[in-house]
Amino acid sequence: MLKKKVVIVGGGLAGLTCAIHLLKSGIPVTLIEKSNYPNHKVCGEFISNEIRSYWASIGIDINSLEPAEISRFSISSSTGQSVSSLLPLGGFGISRFTLDHFLFQKVVGMGCQIIKDTADNIEFYADKFYIQTHKNGVILADLVIGAFGKRSSLDQKLGRRFFAKKSQWLAVKAHYRGDFESNKVALHNFEGGYCGISKVEKDVINVCYLTGYAHFKAFKNIEEFQEKVLRKNPFLKNFFDSSEMIFDHPITISQISFGKKLPVERHILMIGDTAGLIHPLCGNGMAMAIHSAKLCAELVDNYLHNKIKNRLELERAYSSIWKSTFQKRLLMGRLLASILKKGNILNVLLHLLVKFPSLLPRIIKRTHGKPHI
Repeated sequence: MLKKKVVIVGGGLAGLTCAIHLLKSGIPVTLIEKSNYPNHKVCGEFISNEIRSYWASIGIDINSLEPAEISRFSISSSTGQSVSSLLPLGGFGISRFTLDHFLFQKVVGMGCQIIKDTADNIEFYADKFYIQTHKNGVILADLVIGAFGKRSSLDQKLGRRFFAKKSQWLAVKAHYRGDFESNKVALHNFEGGYCGISKVEKDVINVCYLTGYAHFKAFKNIEEFQEKVLRKNPFLKNFFDSSEMIFDHPITISQISFGKKLPVERHILMIGDTAGLIHPLCGNGMAMAIHSAKLCAELVDNYLHNKIKNRLELERAYSSIWKSTFQKRLLMGRLLASILKKGNILNVLLHLLVKFPSLLPRIIKRTHGKPHI
């Protein structure tokens, strides 16, 4: 059965990790990716240590990139009330510019077939996938793994339900130089959103914030929005006053959907943000993407070695393990996001956390997984 062709559509964090896992297991992989490497992506760029041992087990040496080691977490309200805690597992900061390129070079070195193209549509019939690409015509596959991101035109072509619902969320990201603790990830609330700050490799500070588009559009541009909204939080004001942006201008993405997605649709096994997206405030989206790639690769390996009898059993197994692994974490993420959007509730919560600081690590644990190999 190993003669079956496996195609991964999307070369982001989840797609590249899944490819490395399968290639290490001796399974040939074709990867379709439209973008060049390296490139910057809108992302919090913090990864929980829960995935560190797994990456090491498939030959990914993250330490070689010298990421920022992060062990503390702090959160503040828009008025400046704050509380800090140790991160139960800790984590590290690494830019997507560096990380994705590193993983891409690894899959190339492992013999992955790379097709630089856009997948315009995927159809399934007679037990085969027909992937319509923009430049390379139709590519046939026996298994397709979807890793094409948060929101893609492919989602529309596949008729995924979440795509029909407009999303209010807009995300903005930029890199800075300045004075910020290397071992801390901070989450600062402002009216209509929240901003994450942490270091990545080479002493660079990543700033990424999420806000409602309806709130943002009242301002002329990003600079005015940051000046008149974000700076009302004293922690953010102090940061922007003492730091210098490295980027020529911030990068943005819109229409970010946190709606429910299915891990299997039209027989495609979805991984990473394509399967489900946790709110960035949980600081755990990258770890979840990597973990989903692991779960998918392990089951595909079993299927191709006849340990799983047929496609239906494979799809059911993946749907089941995906839901049992991530569903509670996604629900907690939605709950926390709804709290952060309501400043008065957040102030009450922070006041409670100041009195009972042991509660904060417990909340963090509910959005994070356990270390896995």
